[in-house]
Amino acid sequence: MQTGVEGVLDRARRAQDEFASWPQHRVDELVAAVGWSCYREDNARTMAAMAHQHTGLGDPEHLYALHRKRVLGTLRDMQGATTVGVLEEHPELGLRTLAKPLGVVALITPATAPCSAVACTGLQLLKTRNAVICSPNPSAQAAVDFTIELMRAALREVGALPDLIQRAGPATRRTAEEIMRAADFVVASGGASTVRRAYLSGTPAIGAGVGNPTVVVDETADLDLAAEKIGAGASYNNGTSCSSESNLLVSRQVVTEFENRLRALGMHTCDPGETARLRRVMWPDGRQLDRAAIGRPAAALAARAGIELADPAKTTGLIVPFDRVDVTDPLFGEKLSPVVTMVAYDSFTEAVDTVDAVIRHCGSGHSCGIHTGRTDRVGLLAERIGVARVLVNQSTGAGNSGNFDNGLPFTSILASGSWGGSTQSENVTWRHFMNRTTISRPVRERLPDENAIFGAYWDRHGV
Repeated sequence: MQTGVEGVLDRARRAQDEFASWPQHRVDELVAAVGWSCYREDNARTMAAMAHQHTGLGDPEHLYALHRKRVLGTLRDMQGATTVGVLEEHPELGLRTLAKPLGVVALITPATAPCSAVACTGLQLLKTRNAVICSPNPSAQAAVDFTIELMRAALREVGALPDLIQRAGPATRRTAEEIMRAADFVVASGGASTVRRAYLSGTPAIGAGVGNPTVVVDETADLDLAAEKIGAGASYNNGTSCSSESNLLVSRQVVTEFENRLRALGMHTCDPGETARLRRVMWPDGRQLDRAAIGRPAAALAARAGIELADPAKTTGLIVPFDRVDVTDPLFGEKLSPVVTMVAYDSFTEAVDTVDAVIRHCGSGHSCGIHTGRTDRVGLLAERIGVARVLVNQSTGAGNSGNFDNGLPFTSILASGSWGGSTQSENVTWRHFMNRTTISRPVRERLPDENAIFGAYWDRHGV
């Protein structure tokens, strides 16, 4: 596959021009073919193994399971959806809306779960009749190339031009910037700087936000369930997800009991000396998270920090307890590792204030969570905190991107709204990858009643 930017772009435009005229049934057949190629067990295992081998991030078994879950969930969410022709019609208003593709889309993907990002977002872009040009993180290039070749082979099987999905190469920042400027639309995930460059490209863009989920566990929570969900979410795929639980605020009434439950599940509590060494290992300069500390097993991080574990093979994560939250401490920021801070709180108001402070400092707009038996507290937290997602009695790590036990749509792009510098404040899906043409026909004139609009104001303030 020739990967020069100009050649890739020309081929993508030719392929997309043809694809734009396909009827819905052919589009759906294409999506099923590409989806099956990405979902097949043998292919998924190879993608997971390659992603782990080349990036060194995460856990290959977790990458495999995550990939298949997201591909299947993405296909389920799109099944039966209309993306060709009439999207909606309102005869009483004289309105009819037609679906149109965006065109050629630059897809900028991260080193974490790179094959899933290409497969799932690629499927959504194909469902909406777009062509895709991928620009992966350099460390993930080989794994992404394998994924793209699988998808191209499936496109050929259903009579589509394989250039509907390609990679622009080499995988460098310069290439990514060039393809973003030339494309019709940009979809970006990865680090904050990557997303920022997408928005500065001059091309319409949508990007993922920075994560750092802070989770409240109150005294009414089911502690066994909360520990199970949080322990699994924080350690899954070695904490590489932007949605992995990062900071825990636990009611002082149950903090010791809850910590013991986490420890029973394989988490190790760091003492002050271990915490200091862990901080130095993860942020050698005190500011920048060391890439060598990202996505590593808890035992490997502990070994680097000189932390002695009772059973390294069974250690799933590291708990870093503090007496209070200090948002200037990098441990309260995004860690992308199986490490969580834990702080006790005395009142729920204090907990909400603390969540707000942490997320304003790192993770604005992304997500937070709460484990509670009180619905009023869910409402209080959701009303106060500027986030796109509040996960209740479930794992942020497992649930933010969509799960089969919640109603969030599956995605690889977790937008964070204006709080986090994004153009959307929801999970980005196929619905965001279409243009819409609205036909407006004349209807019977319906003049509004001035009194209905201004009456209450007039009564209070006069005309």
